[in-house]
Amino acid sequence: MEEKKKGFFAKLVDGLSKTRDALVRGIENVFSGYDAIDEDFYEELEETLIMLDVGIRASTDIIEELKEKVKEQHIKTPMECRELLIESIKQRMSINNEAYEFEDKKSVILVIGVNGVGKTTTVAKLASRFKEKNMKVLVAAADTFRAGAIDQLKEWTDRAGVDLISQHEGSDPAAVVYDACKAAQARNVDTLICDTAGRLHNKKNLMEELKKINRIIDKEYSGIARETLLVLDGTTGQNALEQARQFKEVADISGIVLTKLDGTARGGIVVAIQSELGIPVKYIGVGEKLDDLNRFEAEEFVNALFGAEGEN
Repeated sequence: MEEKKKGFFAKLVDGLSKTRDALVRGIENVFSGYDAIDEDFYEELEETLIMLDVGIRASTDIIEELKEKVKEQHIKTPMECRELLIESIKQRMSINNEAYEFEDKKSVILVIGVNGVGKTTTVAKLASRFKEKNMKVLVAAADTFRAGAIDQLKEWTDRAGVDLISQHEGSDPAAVVYDACKAAQARNVDTLICDTAGRLHNKKNLMEELKKINRIIDKEYSGIARETLLVLDGTTGQNALEQARQFKEVADISGIVLTKLDGTARGGIVVAIQSELGIPVKYIGVGEKLDDLNRFEAEEFVNALFGAEGEN
């Protein structure tokens, strides 16, 4: 397990290399370009963070916090601020272990997100992750809207070695979830993962669909842990933040899965999502393989972002 984690960290470091190069270069330029800590220094540092997709609100908050710490600790030079900045970002992104309690309980996980973000592969990766924990997993193909979605999910669940409950394309997603709830109880399943449609252009329909699905789970499979995970593409920067805002209007999102961090991802978006929306990033994906999904660890992520060593 330790070896696997090191492998994941190496992938994370590699995946975030583009972000890291831009981030570190930008931030190091600010730190090395000033002899004294003044308003110009803070202003340029804030602008750099915003450009790296950390987001306006988060960047402003980080700078205000940095100013306070510099004053409290009598920091005199810009270079001394670097560690303070890294620590501030880590604290801002840390998640308590309670956020993952559902992993060890009987649970239903709804997975939502627009087409193309890696939602289907995320469902399979989650299924594989829970199966590795010796849990009995069932997947429901409740994205009946997108052409080919069911076949694609079948391919991935076969690869993960988990059962799939599905109907035909265009059928009622709530009916699929109903069948899946019944099957999960009959088979004594630990984790039921539902792949749902993500049609943001028709928010009213999506909201109604999710409400109907949730009503069925409440009625047919009550008393178990519930989780709604929103999948976002890490390469889309501020667009991902906007998607999260819109989905938050129609669903009670408990966590984010950020995918494609092995691409041209601007990792600063993780800070923006957690700071601006108050939704924790719970999992991150750094590749196409089934084991390329892991819990989000703030320490590990920020170390990878800043090129520090992955010791944990």
